[in-house]
Parts: sequence; structure tokens; C-alpha cells
Amino acid sequence: MNLFSDAKKTLGLLIFGDVFTILAVTIVGFASHGTLTSAGTRILTTFIPLILAWSLVAPFFGLYRIGTIIDIRQLWPPLYVSLIVAPLASWFRGILLNSPILPLFIAILGASLAAGFLIWRGIFLILYSRLK
Repeated sequence: MNLFSDAKKTLGLLIFGDVFTILAVTIVGFASHGTLTSAGTRILTTFIPLILAWSLVAPFFGLYRIGTIIDIRQLWPPLYVSLIVAPLASWFRGILLNSPILPLFIAILGASLAAGFLIWRGIFLILYSRLK
């Protein structure tokens, strides 16, 4: 069974990996503050806004077009999109928590998300090139 045997499977794997990447960035963020073990459902106050913002922005930049996602030259757009998603997700989070949005939080979130997507999308491209 090849995960890349058709476009639907390839796209499904990519979306699964994107969601997992966002979850990993969220978990690492809580862990870096030493609050992961006590966070509970507070993790959702970051995860859900990130998923919502990514879902709204990423498709407009072609991050789910099959011809784009399998091109090594297209490894960089998710990084740029991360820098757009971070302020939007932070704004959603600020509304959800009824709290101010710290610029440092936005910068760290954007950088962390960009790093996470560089790693994930890089792994995806390596897997695709070897298994296709």
C-alpha cells in the first residue's frame, strides 16, 4: 500500500501532518513554559485558533494544490504562511481568552510554526520522492 498512490491519499497525509505539526507546536509551547502537565483543555485555546487560522489562510496560498505540494521549490511558502497565520491565530486566541495579544507571543508562535512546517513539509517531500 503506497500512501502516495493517488492524489486523495497524498493530500490526506499532508493534511494529517499539518494538523499534527500544529498540535506539536502547541504542545512544545506549553512544555517550554513548564505548564504541559497542568494545561489540560487550555491547550485547545492555542490549538483551535491555530487550526482555524491555518485552515483559512493556507488554501489561498496553494498549500494544498497537488502540483505545488510535491515540488521541492515550494517548501518555502508554508514558512511565509506561518508568519501570516500567527497574528491571526493570536487574535482569535485573544478573543477566546478575552486577553491582550503580546507581540512577543506572535513572533515566537510564527517562528515556531514556521520551523515546524519546514521540518514536516521537508519530511513529506522526502517520503514522496522515495515512495512515489
